[in-house]
Amino acid sequence: MNSVGIDVSKGKSMIAVMRPFGEVVCSPFEVPHTSSELSALAKRLKSLDGETRVVMEATGNYHLPIAMVLHEAGIYVSVVNAMLVHDYGNNSLRRAKTDKKDAVKLANYGLDRWLNLPEFSPEEEIRMQLKTCYRQYQQYSKVQTMLNNNLISLLDTVFPGVNRLFSSPVRADGSEKWVDFVESFWHCECVSGLSQKAFVKKYQKWCQKHGYYFREAKALEIYIAASGCIGVLPKTETTHLLITQAVLQLRATSTALAELKKEMLRLAELLPEFPVVQKIYGTGPTLGPQLMAEIGDVRRFHSKKALVAFAGIDAPPNDSGQIAGNHKAMSKIGSSALRRTLFLVMGVYLQNAPADEPVYQFMDKKRAEGKPYRVYMMASANKFLRIYYATVKAYLDALEAT
Repeated sequence: MNSVGIDVSKGKSMIAVMRPFGEVVCSPFEVPHTSSELSALAKRLKSLDGETRVVMEATGNYHLPIAMVLHEAGIYVSVVNAMLVHDYGNNSLRRAKTDKKDAVKLANYGLDRWLNLPEFSPEEEIRMQLKTCYRQYQQYSKVQTMLNNNLISLLDTVFPGVNRLFSSPVRADGSEKWVDFVESFWHCECVSGLSQKAFVKKYQKWCQKHGYYFREAKALEIYIAASGCIGVLPKTETTHLLITQAVLQLRATSTALAELKKEMLRLAELLPEFPVVQKIYGTGPTLGPQLMAEIGDVRRFHSKKALVAFAGIDAPPNDSGQIAGNHKAMSKIGSSALRRTLFLVMGVYLQNAPADEPVYQFMDKKRAEGKPYRVYMMASANKFLRIYYATVKAYLDALEAT
């Protein structure tokens, strides 16, 4: 048996090959992540006598090229969570760390866990694209929040509180009324400098141009608010530039988010479980694709508990000696992206309070028991995920059987 430890880094990997009892098959060597070099590595590993298994840590996207090439070559590949390997073999007070030592450590880990190494299975192309879209969606969401706060901060110096004057929902293309408004009326004096009648007329034309519903009462509300404002920054070309650029950056990010949202829905509709996921309360066309992106094919998890552990919302035992731990926190060892989506789904339950839904009944019961917010949200997300697993797995199994 040959255990191949691969310490993956960006663009290259360190390889170590070990056999039982500390036998070194070959000294650690480095391989660049090029198609020719990886193909040569696969050929070299297949030429080894006996069964060969490869062990590497999950490292974002860096491990995928080498894992996929070796898997397609028919080699048993196992991609393990870095936390499982972190403390393995640390029987020395010296914590020397090099790529060669890490590769040997992974090879020895593979020998010790030989029978329990989970086999790597590449995601289907559509699932991989969906997951990548969602990860990008999350990144753009963070940027949008930053740019949104930046614009409001700037507006506080020229037209304080203008963003709170509008409550129109976000459009399908990502545009928002208050953002469009401040692009045209970027300073309080752009409003208060006009007569009331002149502004009402100008606001009406603006609404017609941008496709917004006009109400004279709203125009008067804006005019009164602007008349009572004091702009810290003067109404100059520099101020206009600052506001315009902030608006353009925010709008571009919002447009990108809207496009990604549409693409995620399109990709999710191509997957077999989409119809049944949409029937699960709390999902819908936005959160449903996000769940599908992070969970992937539920059949890759051997049980409900495995999926819950993957999300990091399980509460591990906290007992020591004769003391039984009663206060158990989330492990948070898992997909933070999935946890975020689950808490958004739980927010839907909280907001709509569907009395007939088992998850909400469970949530309401925990709240009635006086459980803290994060406790009953975690417990409810746990229950939701178990229902999701059972429902979707049964649906996919039935499809395969037909």
